[in-house]
Amino acid sequence: MIETMTETSAARPVLATSAIRHDWTVPEIQAIHDLPLLDLVYRAAEVHRAHNDPADIQRASLLSIKTGGCPEDCAYCPQSAHHKEAGVPRERLMPVDAVLKEAAAAKASGAHRFCMGAAWRQPKDGPEFDAVLAMVRGVRNLGMEACVTLGMLNPSQAARLAEAGLTSYNHNLDTGPEFYGDIISTRTYEDRLTTLQNVRDAGIGVCCGGIVGMGEGVTDRASMLQVLANHAPHPESVPINALVAVAGTPLAERPAVDPLDLVRMCATARIVMPRARVRLSAGRKDLTREAQILCFLAGANSIFYGERLLTTENNETDADAELLRDLGITVPGLTLAAAE
Repeated sequence: MIETMTETSAARPVLATSAIRHDWTVPEIQAIHDLPLLDLVYRAAEVHRAHNDPADIQRASLLSIKTGGCPEDCAYCPQSAHHKEAGVPRERLMPVDAVLKEAAAAKASGAHRFCMGAAWRQPKDGPEFDAVLAMVRGVRNLGMEACVTLGMLNPSQAARLAEAGLTSYNHNLDTGPEFYGDIISTRTYEDRLTTLQNVRDAGIGVCCGGIVGMGEGVTDRASMLQVLANHAPHPESVPINALVAVAGTPLAERPAVDPLDLVRMCATARIVMPRARVRLSAGRKDLTREAQILCFLAGANSIFYGERLLTTENNETDADAELLRDLGITVPGLTLAAAE
């Protein structure tokens, strides 16, 4: 357990590798985040190895199945209808067959999970939602995990996704509750928490994390992790994203994130949520091989795998396969037959 915080222990919290907690405080988490870097990474690696196989790095492929025109005003997102200067074209929902062809290709390239994102505030019941259910069933029939992000969900929609076999639902908090209003005004923090509860109540795994580099402080980062870590159970997957500053969005001029900030966030997330998949997500393309390896050492054990995320570039598949092979993790070679 973490010892009771005192003036001494706040600077160097005592960690045990067996603790699973749901009663973290923001000062505790910030104290962990602010440890000397080598000490932090060492402690995170201990926790990681106590609860996970360090050679098990999940590869998740991500596809935008409906792009642009989102009514939300998230300051970081080029898909928002509020940020027309970002120039993202509005596209209709992809046909089911086209999505499943992409999923088959992702599996052939070595992906374990196929994630599908639609730029909606909330899906409407009807043909389009039925099509998403068919996509989920198709991905599961391929033998892959299936994840979707569709905006807010009501209990009935969550139940139908669970019935279709959905493995996980992504709905990020983005940042801590105190900074959230500086980034988004069209959806409340409580809205997000309600969707997460609906997903959990339906028996679907939760994928929920945030973004580093939007102008938030370290306390905001710790506050976001506190909200996640005090859920019981913890989210099964926690994406740690670096802001990709896209021209035409309100955050376009934000400076690049220091790679060591991502290392600290991966390490802190690993310590407070020992068994979660800590997913090194958006912004990874700007990291060196060495920075990515340091994130893995600090407890990251999942990546997005494929040349494109929803609307931004990602690392090339061959480069990722080579990186993982250098770590001793075998990735099957690309076989086009599975996608034909």
